[in-house]
Amino acid sequence: MKNNKKSQVTASIIYICITLLFLSNNLAAQTKFPNNNSEFSTTLELPAGIKNVIIDTDTYNEIDDQFALIYALLSPESIKVNAVYAAPFFNNLSSSAGDGMNKSYEEIVRIFDKMKKEHKDLIFKGSNAFMQKPNQPVESDAARDLVKRALEAEGPLYVLALGAPTNIASAILMEPKIIHKIVVVWLGGKGLNWNTASEFNLMQDIYSSQTLFNSGVPLIQIPTEPVTSHLLTNLLEIEHYLGGKNEIGDYLVGIFRNYNNDHFAWSKEIWDISVIAYMINHTWVPTEVRSTPILTNEMTYSFDNSRPLYRVATFIHRNKVFADLFVKIAAYK
Repeated sequence: MKNNKKSQVTASIIYICITLLFLSNNLAAQTKFPNNNSEFSTTLELPAGIKNVIIDTDTYNEIDDQFALIYALLSPESIKVNAVYAAPFFNNLSSSAGDGMNKSYEEIVRIFDKMKKEHKDLIFKGSNAFMQKPNQPVESDAARDLVKRALEAEGPLYVLALGAPTNIASAILMEPKIIHKIVVVWLGGKGLNWNTASEFNLMQDIYSSQTLFNSGVPLIQIPTEPVTSHLLTNLLEIEHYLGGKNEIGDYLVGIFRNYNNDHFAWSKEIWDISVIAYMINHTWVPTEVRSTPILTNEMTYSFDNSRPLYRVATFIHRNKVFADLFVKIAAYK
């Protein structure tokens, strides 16, 4: 009988230790940051007028980042682009995260050149790799520039994150003071009611994604499903509204056409324009304020209502977004 009790006690101790280890791994990045509910609640309200923004983009990863970058550059009534950072990515279009970042950098330059826009001291290379451990930043020109610009900013600096948030999380870890100066608007993860948080931007760098949720930085999350998955278009629509209008419109038609070999009954999500649309008119992207979820290492959400508040998108008005995008691109001279 004593041996049985000993075994039960030992098993209980092992269970408690495993549980504590699990929690410490998932919440490691949270411990060094404050709870910012009271201080940052007003920063979750988007102000009227022109917003100073930085765009962090894995531009060569797909075709949606190109649309988003062009959309932002053609929306000076709402957006002033202060800098553009190349984000890392790794898929069949790159040989490594660093190669993806370099290809994205080249694509950003290509877009600026096609639009005949000056880009000296505006475009920066980002991280050559994803974060390998919690709280371990990957330094880069982009991360250092974000720290510098954020600390010097007079008002809120909006960081529009269109890819894996490695550059942004690294800057936060390098200088935590910047969470008082920036607001991150991130296309990443799935909706809070989904059985997984996993999608490309989030799963590429789980530690950076956890840093966004855990750091207390003012955060607006725009999930893929079930929000930006509404942003579907097809080749006929793209050719009709953008083809033959100007060089940049023809470029977008070309990359859209080449993205898929069979366009019969096929449409494509242009995910990343959601972030730009939110900055132009937030009513096109309805949101609600929630406590930031706990992003586990298994890429699921857990919840604790004592965590800092953030804003999460719940829907997007697809037609209004595409109408604004098509008009601006077609009118560009």
